[in-house]
Formats: sequence, structure tokens, C-alpha cells
Amino acid sequence: MLPLEIVAVVFGLLCVVLTVKLSVWCWPAGLIQVTLYIAIFIDARLYSDVGLHVIYVGLNVYGWWRWAVGRPVGSPLPVRRAGRGPGVAWLAAAAVATAALGYSMQTYTDADLPYWDAAIAVFSLVAQYAMTGKVLESWLVWVAVDVLAIGVYASKGLYLTAGLYGVFLGLAVTGYFVWRRSLPRPAPG
Repeated sequence: MLPLEIVAVVFGLLCVVLTVKLSVWCWPAGLIQVTLYIAIFIDARLYSDVGLHVIYVGLNVYGWWRWAVGRPVGSPLPVRRAGRGPGVAWLAAAAVATAALGYSMQTYTDADLPYWDAAIAVFSLVAQYAMTGKVLESWLVWVAVDVLAIGVYASKGLYLTAGLYGVFLGLAVTGYFVWRRSLPRPAPG
């Protein structure tokens, strides 16, 4: 799996660097990365991550469409804030979904680290969905996911992937500040 993991890491880095730069090309790079990681995570018995990456295929297509053509011509999708209500609702739903998915993986499969893997999967979906709408706080969720993923992937011997998530962690912090600077300024009143 090492050659496949190397290629997935390269496309993962490219994807996040392009995302930080608000480039629509982050989405096709992401499609390649997530497709490769489906095979890698099957081999590692991280089944919540397999399901996550299958869903990522669709989210990458949706994000690509939303950033590229889902807006009127000449009208790029702006960075925006989540708002307190939706943010709390997303996190509460993610906590419940993590418990349910972790329980299912522990009970019905031979998954390793079922609850930790479920947390990575569920909170990644929240972050990825928010990112498709250019929601600033998506980066904060990514920071939490990246910290957790580093430990899980290192414990599974996926050291390149753990290293990739270490880089993702730094890029997530950078992405937050870059996107925050691009927030529309309120009109002077």
C-alpha cells in the first residue's frame, strides 16, 4: 500500500493548498485523493473512513460544482460565517452520529478503533460540507479532526498519512486566517 499512500498524500497536500488559496482546482485534486484512500482504509480496517471517503467523492463533485458553476457568472461564492445556531446544531448532531457509528462499527464489524474512526468520519463530513459553502468555521473543525487523525493513523502504522494530517493541521490553521481575511467587510454605516 505504500506507493498508493504516497500518491494519495501528494494529492491530499495539493488539495488543501489549493483550498487555502480558494482555488476551484482543489476539488479535482481532492477527488483523486479520496478515491485512493478508499483502498488504503479498506486495507487498514478503518471502515468509517472508507465510508467517509465514498461520501467525499460526492462532496468533492458537489463542491467543485458549487465553487465553479453554482453561482452566476462573475459572482464567486464568498466566504461566510456559520452563525452560532447552525454551528451548535452541526456539532451536536455530529456527536450523536459519532456515538451511533462507533457503536455500529464496534458491534457489527472487525473495525479497529471504531469510535475514534467514527469521530474522524463524522466530524470530517461536517467540516467538508461547511467547506463546500465556504464557511469559515469549517477550518476549526478540520483542526480538531486533524489532531485526532494524526493519532489514529500513526497507531495503525499509516505514518505517511499521519504526517499528511500533520501538514493538514498547519494548513487548516493557515486556511482559517486566510479565509477570515477574505470575509466581506460590513458596509460603513
